[in-house]
Amino acid sequence: MSKTVISSDKAPAAIGTYSQAIKAGNTVYMSGQIPLDPKTMELVEGFEAQTVQVFENLKAVAEAAGGSFKDIVKLNIFLTDLSHFAKVNEIMGRYFDQPYPARAAIGVAALPKGATVEMDAVLVIE
Repeated sequence: MSKTVISSDKAPAAIGTYSQAIKAGNTVYMSGQIPLDPKTMELVEGFEAQTVQVFENLKAVAEAAGGSFKDIVKLNIFLTDLSHFAKVNEIMGRYFDQPYPARAAIGVAALPKGATVEMDAVLVIE
């Protein structure tokens, strides 16, 4: 099976030894996105703004792969403060329609660059 690197200039450039996403067959594995503004490579401020930016970054990579949020089958959410869980659900509702993807929400001690939220996803593109 061949692997294809997926990248978008509408999402932050990789800040390490990874690709924004890899497509293998009809499955796309998206790397974790933190709330970096792709133009400035700086974190946006405030939890809601950070969550929206992460979804926008994921959306850009999904589109670069030829997909959309409707193709996401698994979403992982990493939060430095689980008290934001309800706000994440509210914001996620702006981006997804039923049937929702499978999902995990995990509390972590810290995220890169001091972000409060990070997400990665798996898409299956028919």
